[in-house]
Amino acid sequence: MTAGKPPHTSRPIPPDVQATLDQLKPGQRLRITQIVKVGSTKTWPFVVEGVFRRVDSLATGLATDRLKEDDIVIPVIHFTKDNKEMSSVTVDERTKIEVI
Repeated sequence: MTAGKPPHTSRPIPPDVQATLDQLKPGQRLRITQIVKVGSTKTWPFVVEGVFRRVDSLATGLATDRLKEDDIVIPVIHFTKDNKEMSSVTVDERTKIEVI
């Protein structure tokens, strides 16, 4: 999947996140913020920056013979960090994407 085409997902993407995904172009610098939760009450923001490469879809689930409805397909943002590490982040309802 390339930038500009919405990824196939099994759950809706928040409209503001989808609008940002639709406008991303390879080579743009991004800041992605997500809320990490540990346990039932502890949360903190996780921030990562890098250069956008592409948006894709990621199928998750077990590799067993199950119902197709059990599969979850989520959008994933691929980018390159400043240290040249190629990385990716899956998008959820709390993901904030900024072009910087």
